[in-house]
Amino acid sequence: MSTASLLWGMLFSAVGVGFFVYGKRQQMFVPLICGLGLMVYPWFVASAVWLVVIGVALMAVPWFLRF
Repeated sequence: MSTASLLWGMLFSAVGVGFFVYGKRQQMFVPLICGLGLMVYPWFVASAVWLVVIGVALMAVPWFLRF
C-alpha cells in the first residue's frame, strides 16, 4: 500500500463513520449502509485512483437516494 492509499482510506473511513452515526441516529437505511461501505471498502481496494472513485460514488449515493 502506498501513502496515498492509506491517507485516502483514512479520509473516506472518517466520512463513513459520520454517515454511519447519522444514519443510525436518524434511523435512515441509505446513509447507514453507505457509511458502513465507506469504512470497509478501503481494506479491499489497493489503488488510490479506485479508492477515490468508489469513495466519491459512495458519498454521493445518500444525496440521490433518500429513504
